[in-house]
Amino acid sequence: MEWKEQYERMRQRLQPLYGNGEASALARLLCEWVGKEPLGKLNALALTPVAFTQLESGLEELLLHRPLQYITGEAWFYGRTFRVNPSVLIPRPETEELADLIIRWVKAKQELRKPLRILDIGTGSGCLAITLQLEIPGASVTALDISPEALATAAANGRLLQAVVDWCNSNFLDPEQQANLGNFDVIVSNPPYIAAAEADHLQASVVQHEPREALFVPDADPLIFYRAIADFGITHLLPGGRIYTEINQRLGPETAAIFRSAGYAGVDLQKDMSGNDRFVIAE
Repeated sequence: MEWKEQYERMRQRLQPLYGNGEASALARLLCEWVGKEPLGKLNALALTPVAFTQLESGLEELLLHRPLQYITGEAWFYGRTFRVNPSVLIPRPETEELADLIIRWVKAKQELRKPLRILDIGTGSGCLAITLQLEIPGASVTALDISPEALATAAANGRLLQAVVDWCNSNFLDPEQQANLGNFDVIVSNPPYIAAAEADHLQASVVQHEPREALFVPDADPLIFYRAIADFGITHLLPGGRIYTEINQRLGPETAAIFRSAGYAGVDLQKDMSGNDRFVIAE
């Protein structure tokens, strides 16, 4: 059997579950991960028994809604490869936008003190903390997460990408643990923000495989993390500093109102590339 035959077979099996476009992309990406070459170079080659076994295993996992990134153990973020596993969320393009907002603001503000002190709340894979440390010269970055497993993954990514980050196992909702964190020029967070009642609207791959503690908040208090971040920033954000948060698109005005009520000088609700309310910036 040639690679192109196996690709087509996988695409057809995935199509009823994912639709034509996503099925084609998943089959191609799986082939390229196993074959270590673009599909165009693999198509006419004979499929080895080892490669066939790997592709069949990956296909069966995809048919069980397992995300491709967990199958390969890799995800791209801001031009770099990050290790991922079920202890961390898979980095999304919207979070790349969040990183880019911070990087562009810092580059435009030459008067900001050096090195900048940055706090990443709920770091997960470490994609934000590592990217900011590598992209902002001299940045001193602290990243925290409540999950020891997630923090271990983030630290491994830091070593792999040669980023210097202070990793901290901490429950941000605990005021006593907050008090030990110090002061910062930039506070960034992509916290849990999906109400449990919204789970039915999410893809099965997300609900069944990604870490629930990194996704969901109580229905009765979906903005719990934003209130904690706003309160923390009042006493821990250095003069001229900013808070950058990724938010639930359904609660944009409500999230922005939390920061306005807390007394921030400027609060900006921004949309993502798809036109959805996605970021709140407070300074």
